[in-house]
Amino acid sequence: MTTSMQDAGQSEGALARLVAFYEQLSLESLAQLGAVYAPDARFKDPFNDVVGHAAILAIFEHMFVQVDAPRFVVLESLGQGEQAFLTWEFRFRMKRLVSGEQCIRGATHIRFDGQGRVAVHRDYWDAAEELYEKLPLLGPFMRLLRRASQR
Repeated sequence: MTTSMQDAGQSEGALARLVAFYEQLSLESLAQLGAVYAPDARFKDPFNDVVGHAAILAIFEHMFVQVDAPRFVVLESLGQGEQAFLTWEFRFRMKRLVSGEQCIRGATHIRFDGQGRVAVHRDYWDAAEELYEKLPLLGPFMRLLRRASQR
């Protein structure tokens, strides 16, 4: 096999495996990370920029410590060759400060390696709108800033 995925079937399979991994994510399923992510995969989001299984695993483990009942809902997924794009909702409950289920909406750009594992994972979401504005002390200030910038 060359360094590129051989056919559309392998690409679709890699994307389906990734979507299933996220939609079924739990502390127990984190053991499957190595089947989905390449050993030297890069993961970047508004708060992290890491490389490798151990660093990516630490991000997910930290998520389970920080929030209750985290789950991803993949709304759309599009794949072409070694690349994919997902839109999603991350639903969770804060352990403190905010009551009720919270939702962060975002998108992810993926690059797969030749074996169909994630080599690059880049999340795009607005931390100010999707997270900071929902916090009791910071929220009113962030909403005020947003309104001021829209004038």
